[in-house]
Amino acid sequence: MIRKKSRREESLGHAELARLLPAPGDPHLSLDRHLLLEEHLMSEIQPTAPAPAPSRRVARRVLVIGVPVTAALAGAFAFTALTGSEGSSPAAATPPPVEAPVVRIEPGSTAQLASTVEHIAAAASASKTPEPGPGQYIYIKSKVSYLSVLHTDADKSKTLVQPLHIREAWNSPDGKQGWLDEPGYQPKGGITLNSDVESSLNAPSYDYLKTLPTDPDALLKKIYKETKGQGNSPDQEAFTTVGDLLGEQLAPAKLNAALYRAAAKIPGVVVVDHAQDAAGREGIALAHVDQQSGDRTEWIFDRKTYAYLGSRGVQVKQADDVKPGTVLEYTAVLERAVVDAQKQRPGAQGTGA
Repeated sequence: MIRKKSRREESLGHAELARLLPAPGDPHLSLDRHLLLEEHLMSEIQPTAPAPAPSRRVARRVLVIGVPVTAALAGAFAFTALTGSEGSSPAAATPPPVEAPVVRIEPGSTAQLASTVEHIAAAASASKTPEPGPGQYIYIKSKVSYLSVLHTDADKSKTLVQPLHIREAWNSPDGKQGWLDEPGYQPKGGITLNSDVESSLNAPSYDYLKTLPTDPDALLKKIYKETKGQGNSPDQEAFTTVGDLLGEQLAPAKLNAALYRAAAKIPGVVVVDHAQDAAGREGIALAHVDQQSGDRTEWIFDRKTYAYLGSRGVQVKQADDVKPGTVLEYTAVLERAVVDAQKQRPGAQGTGA
């Protein structure tokens, strides 16, 4: 016989709970108060267990959209708990975000696309790319700022981003060993990038990049195949994937040229005559608009040498209360080199760890 639950054992309905419980208070806090509490919380939390190494692919559009303060603080707790690594110091208080800059939107054009890409590819082919050997590390120093909060429930007119800061990464050629130092966003002294994950387009190593085809058509076909079902659209994900291989990575010269020629074949790619990287350097850009989110990803190149400078993400269509012209993220590659030890900087000897 099936035992029927008594009314006391049954769950109370929402209406009955509402009658029995007092009305909730108003949790609303100002944005300044929210940031102050978040900073205090992050400075107090100690990581309790080692966490897996972060992905080698830089996260894009890490954001909170119109969240209540309590949810944002819960997210801050989760973030802090995950940023510790074995043997590392706890994360320092994250710098408060700043209001995103707004720039004039310059229209893109395909009129000079073919010639511009050929200039960029020729410069890439002619560049003397250092070849990392066993025991060496690829060192990339960048200045970056990424999206922090799209908007809060207190003020939907403000988009907040990280303050510009330095990010340094070391990766072994096989991708198995590495280190990331990003003060204010990682534990003090940095965090390991050691990983047993097999290299792929989403987690590339230098050795993996050497296996990729240097024929632009074959390369683009592989990119579309291996990123199928990812991102907001196949074209946007292909463009994003190529861009990720250009920034915090070192690629053989022939592959670099092939990547640019492959990108030019992606529908929607245009040339933007004027763009500025995170270091304030002016250049020309190859760009693509994400039709779903309304932001345009720009790869910026020196106007004279066509060397890669950095990237920028600009909102070009109104979406999620973000006004057009808002710079959601931007980067600048300041130094790219091969060094003899992890944590060693170019020109330094005996500083590895």
